[in-house]
Amino acid sequence: MEKDKMLSGRLYDPTDDELTKRRIKARKLARRYNNMDEDQWEEMQAILSELVPNRGADTFFQAPVYFDYGCFVSFGKRCSANFNFTVLDCAPITIGDNVMFGPNCTLAAPMHPLCPQERNARERENGDLYNLEYAKPIKIGSDCWLASNVTVCGGVTIGEGCVIGAGSVVTRDIPAHSLAAGNPCRVIRQITDADLMEVLE
Repeated sequence: MEKDKMLSGRLYDPTDDELTKRRIKARKLARRYNNMDEDQWEEMQAILSELVPNRGADTFFQAPVYFDYGCFVSFGKRCSANFNFTVLDCAPITIGDNVMFGPNCTLAAPMHPLCPQERNARERENGDLYNLEYAKPIKIGSDCWLASNVTVCGGVTIGEGCVIGAGSVVTRDIPAHSLAAGNPCRVIRQITDADLMEVLE
């Protein structure tokens, strides 16, 4: 079964009927969501519940959003994402509580083989083309902030309490409570109590 191969990190055929139907359903739901106005709160919540069923309380995304499947990503409580949030959940993506995403953030689990003989398009007996790909899971701990235009690649774990600077491409694990930025993203320093600002009343 191609879905099982996909979720376990093996090469799989994304043109499989079940996977294609799941992607089409996610695209249709996202399109409906993206065409809603912010004062249509109840309708937006109903669509999100179907599009992203594994979503904690008070988690909300500013439209437009884009999901490959939606059902293979889970969000904790009180997460938020700004415009153009893109989630390619071909592998399990797990996000903790209180995670903030700036505009144009992408979580990209899909991978393509390095060797062209595995990566290139293939032809079926009926002439249809397809290719094989695989995916790696992504994990983001609680209390993280990913600033605008951050891309997180498959196989990456970001520890709790991290801040990822704008425009970063995260290709390797980031330890907890790190300030990290760049392409490729690198740890700049640890975040400590010395970074606390004046307490707002």
